[in-house]
Amino acid sequence: MELIAAIRSRRSLRRYTDEPVRRETIERVLTAAAWAPSAHNRQPWRFVIMTEPAAQERLARAMGERLRSDRLADGDAPEAVAADTNRSATRITGAPVVILACLTMRDMHHYPDSRRKKAEYSMAMQSVAMAIQNLLLAAHAEGLGACWLCAPLFCPDTVRAALDLPDDWEAQALITLPLHVHLGEGELERIVTSLSRALGATRQ
Repeated sequence: MELIAAIRSRRSLRRYTDEPVRRETIERVLTAAAWAPSAHNRQPWRFVIMTEPAAQERLARAMGERLRSDRLADGDAPEAVAADTNRSATRITGAPVVILACLTMRDMHHYPDSRRKKAEYSMAMQSVAMAIQNLLLAAHAEGLGACWLCAPLFCPDTVRAALDLPDDWEAQALITLPLHVHLGEGELERIVTSLSRALGATRQ
């Protein structure tokens, strides 16, 4: 797939099929992620691959409890909270493959002052983001309908505990990897219209 075409045609798809994704496909997608540039070439990303329902359900349950607690503390209506929690859980448990992208500062530079510490952390976060973008584009090229979910940023400790991750692994995002789901005519028309508007704005 030609690069510019891949960038313009990639979409975040939240409807899944139950067809399994081949191990070799997952490995190619992760290899593409690892080719991303990174600060000092330290590659501060770590990926957790979940293909077993038990792990996905455990993560969805833990994140759902945290989401429910946070939103009820905000004073949101219980019915809305329940709907949001169920929707989030379904996105995690419904995909045949879920990849958790984490950040680690273990191999990054360490400074005594807060200014440089903050800059170093930002460089690590940007590095992980570029790896995720590579992963998303590679998944699209492989015919997968990937979706990037940022919810782990709200509860990194919860994610770490649910999956028993190393102490230095900080959850950044979930990427679901179902096989590509064909869009309906209405959805496709909406996407094409949005893309046309965006391209028109860049030309002005």
